[in-house]
Amino acid sequence: MENMGSCSTLGIDTFERTKEHVSAHPEAGKGFFETVTEWRDGAQAVTRARSFTLETDEPAVLGGKDQHIDPMELLLAALGTCLTIGWVTQARLRGLDYRHLRIKVIAPFDLRGYLNLDPKVRPGFSELQYTVEVDTDADATTLEEIRQRAERSSPMFDNILNPTAISGRVRKTHESLDA
Repeated sequence: MENMGSCSTLGIDTFERTKEHVSAHPEAGKGFFETVTEWRDGAQAVTRARSFTLETDEPAVLGGKDQHIDPMELLLAALGTCLTIGWVTQARLRGLDYRHLRIKVIAPFDLRGYLNLDPKVRPGFSELQYTVEVDTDADATTLEEIRQRAERSSPMFDNILNPTAISGRVRKTHESLDA
């Protein structure tokens, strides 16, 4: 396995200062994230979050050009990256390091739901499974503690596992032709 870096590069001092500040001032810990997604062409879209840009597409068999990540894969990536941050944070808090850390997330789907062929089949995933591959000197008990803490503190794990209210609205716009 290739050496991936070091947990010690995580800004744990900043993390701890933020934790202390939010503990003393709970309102300081409240905020929001925002993304803006614009349709580009076919099944392609561009999403902006803060100063970052992400492009999505559908596989060719679903009418896309298969030039970018699929939105369903983004969900898997969001879970995997959030758990990775949790694993690194928990290692850093314990003074541990990893020689290698990899989290693989897999989720089966049935296109009959997405294609509206069977109302009994969900359009989304039927389950999410992840495997952590880690090369470290930590013992099995410590790794299990890290797994549990990473899951418990992961916003993505929480949002996927627990119902989160979603509301939507449509606002019709008219862009001027001479703009």
